[in-house]
Amino acid sequence: MTAATSLIPGLDEILRNGDPKRLADAARRITELFLQGAAKLRPDHVDLFDGILIDLVPHAEIAARTDLAERLSLLGNAPRALVGQLAREDEILIAGPLLRRSPVIDEAALVEIAHIKGQGHLLAMSERRSLSPDLTDVIVRRGDRDVVRRAAGNAGALFSPTGYSALIKRASQDAVLTLTVGQRDDLSEPRLKDLLEGSIDVIRRRLVEVVKPARQAAISRAMNEISGVMEVVGSRRDFVPAQRTILALHRAGELNEAALLGFAKAYKYEEAVAALSAMSGVKIATLDRLIAGDRYDPILIVGKTVNLEWATVRALILLRLGPSRVASPADIESARVNFARLMPSTAERVVGFWQTRQSA
Repeated sequence: MTAATSLIPGLDEILRNGDPKRLADAARRITELFLQGAAKLRPDHVDLFDGILIDLVPHAEIAARTDLAERLSLLGNAPRALVGQLAREDEILIAGPLLRRSPVIDEAALVEIAHIKGQGHLLAMSERRSLSPDLTDVIVRRGDRDVVRRAAGNAGALFSPTGYSALIKRASQDAVLTLTVGQRDDLSEPRLKDLLEGSIDVIRRRLVEVVKPARQAAISRAMNEISGVMEVVGSRRDFVPAQRTILALHRAGELNEAALLGFAKAYKYEEAVAALSAMSGVKIATLDRLIAGDRYDPILIVGKTVNLEWATVRALILLRLGPSRVASPADIESARVNFARLMPSTAERVVGFWQTRQSA
């Protein structure tokens, strides 16, 4: 207060008389004084500036308040009351920067603003580095299409069970939102199934193209459950019992690399291929045809796509040969080297091609 008074003689008189021009000028000068020394100010000094500026800043022009909001949004010790006041302004050019990134706005204030302000304010909040479940509950309920899409695409956003259910319900009417939600790392398999049940086939196929390989396998498993129909495989082998086994493992949460390795070591070809199909999203018929071919390359490619360990890939190669044939050590070493050199992105492109061909 002393510093501000010495910089602007008659500040008390300016505040009492309320001349708009003099108030705006005082706001500008005291704001600059604060910003110049913000890095060195103690909390009690920041509170002093807060008490002065909260009365002065509303008299500044919109352009000045907009500039101030931008600068305050980057400060970890910005005056809290002033920031809260600016964040509640109707003019989004002023409120936006603070709602988007200010670290001093507390959770209660954000939720309050989300309840009472418009779509511009909600959109700005949806871009924050992190969003709590309480906040996303309001955003999903009140936000328009653009707001909800932005929140769903925010990796730092957390959703409550109720919020996620509402998000998936809205996605059933919004293809872009379906694709966005489908790529979230925190999307559980039960919720993925709910998402897919509400989408049309063309969106499901597009989702398979844009998600990570692990999610592709989850989509394949979910679609199998949704359809409730086993894949019909044109092969001399009978994969139906193996598919039932794999489906039971999946429902028990036990379909993983260890199970696949167990099938391969036991030379259970049908179960191994069915498990690999569920994990990769490549149809059994496609895998059966590729694995039964003359080369082991398809095993390396699908193994790299689903991030298998070399021990599992090696067991699959030996499974391909059968228990009565012995693999050449040189061939196994060559396969190991090729598997280590194979780039995941290359493998994913090849698997994507297989999936496109099988869809066609």
